[in-house]
Amino acid sequence: MHQSKRLKEFKKSVTNKFNIYNSLFLSLPYADMENVGMLVPLLFEQCERGLKAGKKPQDILEAFFLNFTDFRTESEQLDFMFRIIQYVERQVVLYDSVEDAAFPKLQEYTGSTSIKDYFQLVDQSKNWDQIAKQLSTFSARIVLTAHPTQFYTPAVLDIISELRALIDNNRIDDIDLTMQQLGLTSLINAKKPTPLDEAKNIIYILRNTYYNAVGQLFQYVKRHTNRPGFDNYDILKLGFWPGGDRDGNPFVTAKITNEVADELRLTLMKCYYNDLKVLRKKLSFKKLQDPLNSLNTKLYKAMFQENYLVGYQEIIESLNEARALLIENYHSLYLDDLNQLIDKVHIFKTHFASLDIRQDHSKHYLSVETILKANDIINESIDELSQEELVNWLLKKDLKLKAKDFEEGIVRDTIANIQQLKSIQEKNGEDGCNRYIISNSEDIFSVLFVFGLFRWSGWKTEEITFDIIPLFETMKGMDASEEVMQYLFDNNTYRAHLERRHNAHTIMLGFSDGTKDGGYLKANWSILKTKETLSKVCKKNGIKAKFFDGRGGPPARGGGKTHRFYAAQTKDVANHEIQLTIQGQTITSTYGTKEQFIHNAEQLLTAGLSNNLFGKEHVISREQRKLIEELSELSFEKYDALKNHDKFMPYLEHRSTLKYYSNANIGSRPGKRGNKSKLTLSDLRAISFVGSWSQLKQNVPGYFGLGSAIQKFKDEGRLNEVKKLYKEVPFFRALMHNSMMSLAKTNFNLTSYMKEDEEFGAFWQVLHSEYKLSEKMLLQISGHKILMEDEAVSRESVKIREKIVLPLLVIQQNALYHITQNSAHKALYEKIVTRSLYGNINASRNSA
Repeated sequence: MHQSKRLKEFKKSVTNKFNIYNSLFLSLPYADMENVGMLVPLLFEQCERGLKAGKKPQDILEAFFLNFTDFRTESEQLDFMFRIIQYVERQVVLYDSVEDAAFPKLQEYTGSTSIKDYFQLVDQSKNWDQIAKQLSTFSARIVLTAHPTQFYTPAVLDIISELRALIDNNRIDDIDLTMQQLGLTSLINAKKPTPLDEAKNIIYILRNTYYNAVGQLFQYVKRHTNRPGFDNYDILKLGFWPGGDRDGNPFVTAKITNEVADELRLTLMKCYYNDLKVLRKKLSFKKLQDPLNSLNTKLYKAMFQENYLVGYQEIIESLNEARALLIENYHSLYLDDLNQLIDKVHIFKTHFASLDIRQDHSKHYLSVETILKANDIINESIDELSQEELVNWLLKKDLKLKAKDFEEGIVRDTIANIQQLKSIQEKNGEDGCNRYIISNSEDIFSVLFVFGLFRWSGWKTEEITFDIIPLFETMKGMDASEEVMQYLFDNNTYRAHLERRHNAHTIMLGFSDGTKDGGYLKANWSILKTKETLSKVCKKNGIKAKFFDGRGGPPARGGGKTHRFYAAQTKDVANHEIQLTIQGQTITSTYGTKEQFIHNAEQLLTAGLSNNLFGKEHVISREQRKLIEELSELSFEKYDALKNHDKFMPYLEHRSTLKYYSNANIGSRPGKRGNKSKLTLSDLRAISFVGSWSQLKQNVPGYFGLGSAIQKFKDEGRLNEVKKLYKEVPFFRALMHNSMMSLAKTNFNLTSYMKEDEEFGAFWQVLHSEYKLSEKMLLQISGHKILMEDEAVSRESVKIREKIVLPLLVIQQNALYHITQNSAHKALYEKIVTRSLYGNINASRNSA
C-alpha cells in the first residue's frame, strides 16, 4: 500500500513536474546554443533505439548528424557534442531539484520507522528506564568526507536550493528565470580545487543545512523523551575529513589542516552570531542587555579574527546568565528560543564538526624508520630491531623531534602536523580534533607507530588526548585484526591510554578497498564476521567497541540503503554507537536538504536503537553462516579470477574513463596512490576504480561473482537453500538488494561494440555473461520479476536518471573509441571524456 501510494505521488510530484520544466528548459535560448536543446530528446531517442539494435555509439552519432543536423565536419560535430554535455549536466541539476522538492511529500508514504514511530513503540512498551538509558548514551556520528565526486560549487548549490523552493511553490516565471541562470552558470571548477577549497564547499553545507538540521532533530528527541533535562548532546555528532585526510593526498599539509580547523570554528561563530542577532530582537529587556551585548561583541570578533578565541564555557556562561535573568524577571518570555541556542552551543561547542586526521600506515612506517636512522638507532631498516625493541622505543623511550630537521617532505609534515594538534585542540576544544585514523592497518605497528610519533613529537604519554583508530581495510588486515587488538589490550602502556580514553576503542573495517580486494559478498561478509569477533575481544577485555563504517556512494564502496544496513546487523555486533562516512555526491543527494538530513539521521538512530529493543535482534544460525560462507568463497573465486585476468587492468586503463579522473577538476586528490609508471590494482584508489566501472555502465564491483556462486548451488539442487537464506537473513537480503541496485544501473548495450574488439572482446564477454547470470540468479532467489521490484520509487528514479544521461554516455563511448583510433582530434576527444564524467556522476548520485 505504501509503495503504490508513494509511486503515485512520485509520478505526480517528480516525473510530471520534471517533464514540464525540462521541456521549458530545453527551449530556452542561450548564447551560441540556440536550438541545441531541442535536439536533445531526438538524440536520446536515436541512442536508445540504436543501442537496443546493437549499433555502435559511433554509428549512432554518425547517423544522427547525417539525418537530423547540418553538422558535416568533425569539428562542428565535436562542438555540438560539447554543448549536449552542457545541457545534460543541467538537466541533472534540474531533476535533482525537482526530486528534492518532492522529498517531504514522498516521506509520508515511506512506511519506514521515524523517531515519531519509535516513541510510539516506546509508549507501548512502557519500559521507560531501559529506553531513557539508551537515549542518554546512544550516539550516531556522521563524518563528511571530501572525495572527487562532490564538486558542485556554492553558486550551483544556491541555484539548486532556489529551484527546490520555486518548484515546491510552482512559481513558473521565477523557475524560468532561475533555469536561465543555471544555463549560463558554469557547473565545473575552472581549476583543480585545493583541499581547503573542498573543505570550504562542505563547510558551506554545514552552515546552511546541518547547523539547523542537527539542532532541530535534537529538539524533537528532547521533547519526546518527556524529560526537560535530557542532555545527550552527542546523540548526533558531525565529523569532518576534508583537510585532515592526507591518505593518498599530498596536498593535505599541516598548514591546510590548521586552516581548515580555523575555518570550521570561524564559521560556527558566524552561526552563533546570526542566531544571537535574531534572539536579541526578541530579548529586548534591560537586564539582559549586558550579557547578550558582551557576547555579541565577542562572537563578532571571533568570526573574523583567527587568533581571537571565545571558549565554549564562556559562551554557555553568558547564555545561562541571560537565561536566569529571563526566568527571574521577564516571565520566561522566549525561553524556548534561548534554550535552543544553548542546546546548539552544547552540541557544536567551538568546533562545529570534529576534524579527523587520516594517513596511510606506509607513511608512518617511513617516518618512524627515518627518525630512527637520524638518531643512529638503526642503520638502514626497521627490521634491524626485534619486535620487543621496537615496541620499547615507541612506548617507553623518548626522542625530541624538530620537523625542520628532516628533508623527506612527508616525514617533516607528519611531525609538524602531530605537533600542531595540541594548538588545534586549544582553539577548537578537544572534541574539535581527537581522532587519528590509519589506513591499511595490518599489524600492531599501525597503531603503535602513531602512538610513538605522538610521544616523540612532544606529547606526554599520559596527555595523548587522541583516539588512535586502525582501519583494517584489506582481507589480510581483517584476518589479523583480532590478534592486533588483543596485543594492544594486553600492553600495559596502551591499556592505560585506553583507560584515559574511557575504555572505548573505535575501529574501522573494510572501507572502500575491501570490495576492490575481496569482491562484494566476501568483503561484506568478512566485515560482519570481523565485527562480531572484535566485539567479543573488546567485551572480554572490558573495552567498549565502536565500529566506524566507510560508506561511500555505491554498494561497491559500502553504500546502499544505510538504514537497512544497520538494521540488519546481528546481535553479536557491538551497538554502542553508529559511525559512518558520507561522501561524494551522497553528501548533497542523501543529506543535502534539512528534510533529507533529518529523515536519514532519524533512520540511523532508529536502526541503532531498535536493534536492542522490541525483539529486533538478528541471529544468523550456524547453518546459515555455513551457507553464506560457501557463497562468499564461490563468488570470490570468480572475482579473484577476474582480477588476475591478464586483460583486467589493461581493459580499465584503455577502455574506460579511469585515467581521465585525474584530469577532471573535481577533487584535490590524485586518482592513485604513489607514482609508479605501471598501474596496479593495489595503488588504484577505490573511487576511480568503482567510478570507472560505473561510467562504463558495467558496475562490476557491485555484483561480480554472485551469479556464478548461486548457479553452482542451483546445479547441485540447492537453490531453495539460497532462497530461504534471502527470506530469513536480513543481512544477506540487504546485500542482495544492493547488488540488484548495481545491476539496475547497468547497461551493457552501451559497450556491446567491444565484443568485436580484437584485444578485449573475449574479456567483455566474460563481464557480460556474469552480469546476465547475476541478474537471472538474483531474480530467482528473490522471487522478483524485475530488479528493484519492491523499491518502485527508487527504480523509477534510476530509470529517469539513466534516461537523462544516455546521450552523454554514448558521446563518451564514441570519444573513447576515437581515442583508440588515434584521431587527428584526439585531444578534443579526451577532453570530451573528461568533461562527460560530471553529468554521469551526478545523475547516478552514488556512482563513485
